[in-house]
Amino acid sequence: MQEDNPGMTSADISPSPSGENVAVATRSTMLQLTNVDTFYGPSQVLHNVSLEVKSGEIVCLLGANAAGKTTTMKTIFGLVRPRHGTIEFEGGRIERKLPGDIVRSGLVLVPEARRIFPRMTVLENLEMGAFIRNNRAEIKEDLDHVFQIFPRIKERIKQVAGTMSGGEQQMLAMGRALMSSPKMMCMDEPSMGLSPILVETVFNTILRIRNEGVTVFLVEQNASMALSLADRGYVLQTGRIVLSDTAPNLLTNDLVRQAYLGGG
Repeated sequence: MQEDNPGMTSADISPSPSGENVAVATRSTMLQLTNVDTFYGPSQVLHNVSLEVKSGEIVCLLGANAAGKTTTMKTIFGLVRPRHGTIEFEGGRIERKLPGDIVRSGLVLVPEARRIFPRMTVLENLEMGAFIRNNRAEIKEDLDHVFQIFPRIKERIKQVAGTMSGGEQQMLAMGRALMSSPKMMCMDEPSMGLSPILVETVFNTILRIRNEGVTVFLVEQNASMALSLADRGYVLQTGRIVLSDTAPNLLTNDLVRQAYLGGG
């Protein structure tokens, strides 16, 4: 991936079409970051980051390595505390909540590099995803649904998760997240390390998950695939949001194409 273009500004993107779908425009906001600053010790990583994800959307956050994408995810889920700014989920402030309480509210993370429990079986990993729930009948129903989405995972239900392929582990990480019965799923680099065929499978699954009612916020370096799937996108550069627009507009913007889509 090429480095960010330092001259990129919001003025370089054409405005969203004035005739944007009214239904999209009137959706409720599920996740909203407002003027978020995040530090690691004395080093500031996120600078005044503001973004929103509306109900039923797929929204992607694009950026080069070290742009601050994973820090954005960690900040949302309380793994790193923002020094300034607010984070709201369904209208409630979450920037001071514990990660487990954030998951209980309906917001779940599929982390970078999958982060499954490698010494546990596939079934045990999926059960860990449902740790916040008590209704066994509903858990069983959702487990059957995960197996419907990922039949390969069902075939490996007793297998030790760490012995599976990277693609299978990504499916397991997504399935584990679904076991919390989320309203919204955040995904950090789901295509990382996967073959092109498996990348397509993962993105098709993301679309299915959204179509089944789960809103998706996606951090991804594969800009072309992400924008072809998403409704809207943001571009993060050295910890700052420098562009935001509809996904079709971002796909056709010359500067985005040069910086993230290989030119052409």
